[in-house]
Order: sequence, then structure tokens, then C-alpha cells
Amino acid sequence: MNYVCVVCGYVYDPAVGDVENGIQPGTQFEDLPDDWTCPLCGVGKEDFEPEE
Repeated sequence: MNYVCVVCGYVYDPAVGDVENGIQPGTQFEDLPDDWTCPLCGVGKEDFEPEE
């Protein structure tokens, strides 16, 4: 399931990951480190919601 940043609209796709920030493809949102932040605007995981 994709998660969307409610601040800037960035979509975290587990199939893609966030390689530039050390998150490998296949990493589920729930498995992201607690200190992971949105690569576009810098907010934390608490500001993401499941994509509808």
C-alpha cells in the first residue's frame, strides 16, 4: 500500500522504496525507521496517510 504525505503530496511506494535515503525497494511503510522523513518536505511518518 502506498502512503501519501499530507503536507506536500509525496507518495511513498514500497515497491520503489527511497533509495536515495537508504530505503531499499520492498520496504513496507510500517518498516521504515522511526526517524525517516519525507524526502521532499522533511515531515515525519506521522504526517502520512494511506493512499485511497
